[in-house]
Amino acid sequence: MKRIGIISDTHGTFDDTLREFLRDVDEIWHAGDIGSLEVSDRIAAFKPLRAVAGNIDDALTRRIYSDFNVFDCEGVRVLMTHIGGYPRRYDPRALARIRSVHPKLFVSGHSHILKVMYDPIYDLLHINPGAAGEYGFHKVRTAVRLTIDGAQMRDMEVGEWSRR
Repeated sequence: MKRIGIISDTHGTFDDTLREFLRDVDEIWHAGDIGSLEVSDRIAAFKPLRAVAGNIDDALTRRIYSDFNVFDCEGVRVLMTHIGGYPRRYDPRALARIRSVHPKLFVSGHSHILKVMYDPIYDLLHINPGAAGEYGFHKVRTAVRLTIDGAQMRDMEVGEWSRR
């Protein structure tokens, strides 16, 4: 059983608000637009980090983090990318990966809008945690926590905070 914190679009922000929300998780998954390697290093020093590069991340960050990350967590196959789209409107590159790796959990960012949706066509749960950072058009910062226990994903919680 693992407790997972899912964030995206930090754009350089990893503050006490996020640390407090993520304090009790076992791992942090970052769906891109980290902001810098310095920020990813701070997150990784706080908790084990799995991440992908986003469209604002620089070449150095892209050398460390790829566009797609496929891994297993407990009994769940996970696919994570930054620009993924949504069920019935996936980005073509994301859809090709969904079709090839058959994830049970698909995590993406980019939109700055928190959405959790079940996709019956590909039998997966899609999570976009919204934007955890201060930069962007969003009015509320968001992040997600959940427990993965075998093949079961449960106890999902959403954190919401006003921007400064």
